[in-house]
Amino acid sequence: MAATAEASGDRPSVFFLHPDLGIGGAERLIVDAAVALRARGCRVQVWTPRYDPARCFSETRQLDVRVAGAWLPRSILGRGHALCAALRMAWLALYLLLLSGEHFDVFVCDQVSACIPVLRLARTRKKVLFYCHFPDQLLTKRESFIKRMYRAPLDWLEEYTTGMADCILVNSVFTANIFKETFKSLCHVTPDVLYPSLNVSAFDTVTSADIASIIPNTKQFLFLSINRYERKKNLKLALEALHELRGRLDDGKWKNVHLVLAGGYDEAVCENVEYYEELKAFATKLRIDDHVTFLRSFSDEQKVALLRNSLCVLYTPSNEHFGIVPLEAMYMKCPVIAVNSGGPLESVVNNETGFLRDPFPDQFSEAMEKFVKDPALKRTMGAAGRARVLKKFSSEAFAEKLYHYIHSLL
Repeated sequence: MAATAEASGDRPSVFFLHPDLGIGGAERLIVDAAVALRARGCRVQVWTPRYDPARCFSETRQLDVRVAGAWLPRSILGRGHALCAALRMAWLALYLLLLSGEHFDVFVCDQVSACIPVLRLARTRKKVLFYCHFPDQLLTKRESFIKRMYRAPLDWLEEYTTGMADCILVNSVFTANIFKETFKSLCHVTPDVLYPSLNVSAFDTVTSADIASIIPNTKQFLFLSINRYERKKNLKLALEALHELRGRLDDGKWKNVHLVLAGGYDEAVCENVEYYEELKAFATKLRIDDHVTFLRSFSDEQKVALLRNSLCVLYTPSNEHFGIVPLEAMYMKCPVIAVNSGGPLESVVNNETGFLRDPFPDQFSEAMEKFVKDPALKRTMGAAGRARVLKKFSSEAFAEKLYHYIHSLL
């Protein structure tokens, strides 16, 4: 192995290890972190068992992305996703250490901590930074005895291996508190909060798509939801709120109301496919299907067009760890209606940059009605939202803090 960057005088080498480089909040943070450190002069590589440029953020095409372990299954007959993810990441770390021939100084891992003890096997001890988006053991249900038995060793492994990191960061104060409550044996560890940032250049430089190409007949009152097609994102709440809104408006206004459900979608993920079909059937059942557009794995150009033309964004997950979508919306001067729990409590200011509401259709529809009946509301809240993002969640502040953590490890 090569000597450390400080000893050799070379640029520090920072290697990111991520389980699946798709489209989501975790991937958005990893990509932004890699871009930020590269801009600071670090030599950056991103290692992952799965990478498809067609279903990933466009910035990844400018990064040095390496793939290893794609041959390992993501599940076994649709089961054991957590176990397979741990094995894939452990193999990825082994390949990086023993077969890649690469020289490195600091590892940055997230989501799956099972690779950390493998990384500690490096001939020359290297530092590991772990970014905890949320404890993985809280992201699954244990409705059967077999599931509880299956998860028990994985939960222990997650807690034990997370504690082996040299530096632990979390994405919000909310997640920091959950970290403390969940990992009892790590009571001596106080993770630092590093808020995800927003890469505003991605919005400033992208050419907006023609909104008419997304929505057949341009509507006056456009609402937008951006989330992966996963049940935990509670996208049915947006459909139910739209149904409730119908009863609050006269026929003239209702005729010009439209909702776009835009989200990350991967045909290889059974839940994406199943939930997409469930949502379409649910919209038909509510008799609002002609007021809804389902958009899967949309482009950056489409996202910009939708944010520019929407009255507000409906952000429906409860206890979301942080959530990058509210930042994207606020920067584009698009207010947010979000569930009043988790990360949005730290990003959205109630009655100033949007509304925080309980996850009930009547509360969401009441807030939606305000935007339909008061056109000036979007302008005032939108301006306040952009100012908040630039002040508190800028990429410059994120890059400065992250580089500080990397430098302190070196």
